[in-house]
Amino acid sequence: MIAVKNKVLRYLIIAMVAALAALNYEIFVFPNNFAPAGLNGFLTIIRHLTGFTFGYMSLLMNIPLLVIAFKVLKRHYAIKTFIYVVSFSVASVLLKNADVSAFAFYAKDGGERIMAAIAAGVFNGVFYSVALSMGGSTGGMDIVASFINHKKPEYSLVWLIFLINIIVALASFFAYGMDYVPVILCIVYSFVTTRVDDTILKGSRSAAKFEVITSHPDELSQDLMSKLHHGCTVIPAKGMYSHSDKSLLICVVNNLQIADFERVLAKYEDTFVVVSSVTRTYGNFKRIR
Repeated sequence: MIAVKNKVLRYLIIAMVAALAALNYEIFVFPNNFAPAGLNGFLTIIRHLTGFTFGYMSLLMNIPLLVIAFKVLKRHYAIKTFIYVVSFSVASVLLKNADVSAFAFYAKDGGERIMAAIAAGVFNGVFYSVALSMGGSTGGMDIVASFINHKKPEYSLVWLIFLINIIVALASFFAYGMDYVPVILCIVYSFVTTRVDDTILKGSRSAAKFEVITSHPDELSQDLMSKLHHGCTVIPAKGMYSHSDKSLLICVVNNLQIADFERVLAKYEDTFVVVSSVTRTYGNFKRIR
């Protein structure tokens, strides 16, 4: 019963996020005449040139992609993507008929249009990260990227997504009257969306890994555990220059504890330290009481 409730809650969250994403377009994107990234970028350009309803076009273009998702990709991924796409399309149609222009942000100059692109990118990055964290996607190029990754996992999708966004940006130049501003707005929107999405998805699990070569593993590890409340792993090592026995001490801490870690290390002058960024941590990363 609990599992069913959790599943229904996830579906409701995805539907709500999709509706908010549609509102984001109505408030920041459409009133300021620029195309966002991906498939929606192309649909926004078509809407601008022809006046076709964005919601109907979004649903129509995603139908064949959703068929591929249900046949090839994981079922739970396809269902959640379907919920997002349908909710986004329906919300887009309803918002257009409801006329939310009174709440729209109409930029008065180029600076405000940049602000509109930044705001739209921030909100879209948040909505995008929520959809991915729930195990679904926003449809469009996400389905294409997942399909390619399913068939050819060795292929890098970064260049494919980058190429599509470049095409959208170039098409914006011609679609919006040979103007460079929509191109810049598209680039800003894409960059902000990526940064926000990456920060949300990875930021909560990011950490710093310290690899310390030391002759005082016991003292240093006890000092670190008492001050930072994180465990350490010690591996026997040998210095090939001095041919002396050393220890490799490995410790993963939160990013906020880096300064504290460095203050502890300052007491051990004969240590050599390598610091690297950890994008995700799994398993037992609880602090020691």
